[in-house]
Amino acid sequence: MKRLLALFILLLPLSAHASLNVFACEPEWAALAHELGGNDVKVYSATTAMQDPHRIEARPSLIAQMRRADLVVCTGAELEIGWLPILLRDAGNAGVQPGQPGYFEATRFVTLMEKPTRLDRADGDVHASGNPHIHTDPRNILRVSEALAARLIEIDPAHAAEHRARGVSFSARWHAAMTGWKTRAAPLKGLPVVVQHKSFSYLLNWLEMRTLATLEPKPGVEPSVGYLASVAAQLQTTPAKLVLRAAYQSPRPADWLAQRAGIPALALPYTVGGSERASDLFGLFDDTLDQLLKAAP
Repeated sequence: MKRLLALFILLLPLSAHASLNVFACEPEWAALAHELGGNDVKVYSATTAMQDPHRIEARPSLIAQMRRADLVVCTGAELEIGWLPILLRDAGNAGVQPGQPGYFEATRFVTLMEKPTRLDRADGDVHASGNPHIHTDPRNILRVSEALAARLIEIDPAHAAEHRARGVSFSARWHAAMTGWKTRAAPLKGLPVVVQHKSFSYLLNWLEMRTLATLEPKPGVEPSVGYLASVAAQLQTTPAKLVLRAAYQSPRPADWLAQRAGIPALALPYTVGGSERASDLFGLFDDTLDQLLKAAP
């Protein structure tokens, strides 16, 4: 009996400090959950920076992780439409279904850009709600962090004080970082660029850079040599200074155009883990800005 009582006492701290299981669809939200949840959360990222978040296989291992989740944090706006609904259905976890406190979509807390004027599959992978790549603007990260901190407090009230304190700390550090980034980025204002996919629309809007062309003829459609040649011809009249792609994307289209136009092609990290320096959210923007400033003429 004494042994059982001793075992019970030993197990009490473990149950009192049990981690909240967070299933993050993308690395940026996994990193944010770590910032806000600290040691009170155990975070699993369903994807890496070297994967296209549009095209993920709903593997049994992901279903198992979803089944154990207390909170699901995803982008939304149909970014994960091809795989997230399958995970939610097959996991059978009632607490993380859409509409429940355990389900969190980041795009619900920001204003989306590039909402389509029509919906037609012939136009490629068009997102009805707008461009989902919101995390490339640090102002959106801040808005999402405030909402996610509140959600953590709601579903994990036992650690409400800790979640609140970490939210305040992150907000202060992020505000300071944004001020520094914006000052450093001043030389990039008005810089004309070409993008491979509309992955960086929010980043370019924040930095007040100009997008002259997109290498995909339609969202999600690989460009032909003929289409790339037409973009190259366009740039003879209105030159660009850089060609941008995400680290996970094929380098072939960007490199082809860069060689023809005589301008640098950059593989930006896009998300946490996309480069060695982009090991967290702060490093993501540090590295992105350093690459842009180094390559800009």
